[in-house]
Amino acid sequence: MHPNPAFRQTEQATAIAMARNRAFGTLLLNGEQTPLIAHIPFLLNEAGTEAELHLVRSNPIARRVKDATPATLAVTGPDAYISPDWYGAEDQVPTWNYAAVHLTGSLTPLPTTNLLPLLDRLSHHFESQLAPKPEWLTTKMTPEVLQKMLRQILPYRLKVTDIQSTFKLGQNKPDSARTKAATELKQSPIGQNTAALAALMQNPPD
Repeated sequence: MHPNPAFRQTEQATAIAMARNRAFGTLLLNGEQTPLIAHIPFLLNEAGTEAELHLVRSNPIARRVKDATPATLAVTGPDAYISPDWYGAEDQVPTWNYAAVHLTGSLTPLPTTNLLPLLDRLSHHFESQLAPKPEWLTTKMTPEVLQKMLRQILPYRLKVTDIQSTFKLGQNKPDSARTKAATELKQSPIGQNTAALAALMQNPPD
């Protein structure tokens, strides 16, 4: 997380909303020699207190987590390179703007009976955004294939005890310089979801 408090004063509700909408992040646990990392979709409840997810049984994190284990789920939003020329002001330097949320807490295995309902809710979260396409359902799978798939993955819950966020959007610049940079950013090929980041820069969240 960026240490500048100008980028870390966003309301917690804004951070939760971004994480819930993104619903994909990087799960991190302490390992013996290096961090254990997994890139996963997840479901975060409205209060931001619990995230549900699943892991392949062979994942090192799944092999490690047998009971409550400290973990962080890092969720990244839009990001992009910002050219100093875009500000229309002197003595500026290149930077990278971004939005990110860290959900830290305790990761716990769930009963395997939770798995299928979790998968149905997870697929619904994404499939509903593809309307008017008919929604894909696990019931479209043959029972044998579905059961084989279910045996390969395990459900987990992250009980969130701390939420940290950074919305680095040029809040330390004059409004006119920040909005000029946002306008230029809309045409830039450098970054991820640059249009969304430009919109955030033009109207930074409280």
